[in-house]
Amino acid sequence: MTDALHTPASGAAATRPALKVGAYAIAIVLCELAGVLGALATTPAIPTWYATLAKPAWTPPGWLFGPVWTTLYAMMGVAAARIWIDWRHTATGRRSLALFGAHLVLNAAWSFLFFGLRSPALGLVGIVVLLATIVALVAWWWRLDRVAALLLAPYLAWVGFATALNAAIWRLNP
Repeated sequence: MTDALHTPASGAAATRPALKVGAYAIAIVLCELAGVLGALATTPAIPTWYATLAKPAWTPPGWLFGPVWTTLYAMMGVAAARIWIDWRHTATGRRSLALFGAHLVLNAAWSFLFFGLRSPALGLVGIVVLLATIVALVAWWWRLDRVAALLLAPYLAWVGFATALNAAIWRLNP
């Protein structure tokens, strides 16, 4: 049995092209802004503090991070817009979007913990919480919109990798 709280939005408002384009544009920009906020802490620390840290041999080259994160933030935005377009009028949709917003805060906070405070230990705590939040979000969105959930899969994989990298850096730099 379904009710208005458990079904996607319907009607003309949900399908207007201008609404959809605006939703996608706003969501992508908001997600990219989370990356810009994180970069405020990350960029100055890379040539100074981060360059001095011992890192595992499997650390990706520095040039890879920008394109990967830019792509992942855009995919997050597309996923969030899909949920907003179809589920914003439901309690389930609004709660899942609130979790998405909290997850963006955690995403940006990691840069301040790891790079800003120059603390792999605090970064590790932050990224573990972020990873758990992404897992919860993917599971929730899988029930609402499988395409939105799948759009987060590369992000989940990257943050899983980043968690292992953060842990290795913490271990190598007591």
